Amino acid sequence: MRGWLVAALGCCGCLGGCKKEAPPPPPPPVVDAGPKLALEPPFPPSGPIPALHTCDGDDKSPELSWTGAPTGTRTFALIVEDPDAPVGIWVHWLLWDVEVPTNVLPLAAKGVGVEGKNDFGKLGWGGPCPPKGPAHRYFFRLYALDVDKLPLKEGATRVELEAAMKGHVLAKGETMGTYARK
Repeated sequence: MRGWLVAALGCCGCLGGCKKEAPPPPPPPVVDAGPKLALEPPFPPSGPIPALHTCDGDDKSPELSWTGAPTGTRTFALIVEDPDAPVGIWVHWLLWDVEVPTNVLPLAAKGVGVEGKNDFGKLGWGGPCPPKGPAHRYFFRLYALDVDKLPLKEGATRVELEAAMKGHVLAKGETMGTYARK
């Protein structure tokens, strides 16, 4: 009987093997069409993010500037994430209610807009800190919104931010940088 049970359950006692479930797919983007914002980070597009902005440096948020906000823009929101993390998409920064006419987030930005909780479990910027190995990609997505304030409290999550932005996005801009640890 025991031999039958081992054969039925597999070598480690799990029905169907011991495979770990894949993380859920990422949610669909908030907006794909319409006007585009042009973002300017302190690194070349698709280029390496300076160590200053990572866990290997001072972990300071990078300066980010933008142009191209359409008429009717009242605030901006920002999502920074790593889709290459071993656990799936990893959120590094959530920021919203950045008021017009702001078009620059300074180095180590503080007191600009409202910050959400990143996947490090903290408010604000949490810089790249991938495991050793190939470079990870870090997407900076900026949204121009038609509202003065989103109905969110400090510490909201990415899912909550995206739900609150739904129907209020006038334009989107995106840039990407990379970072690898040796």
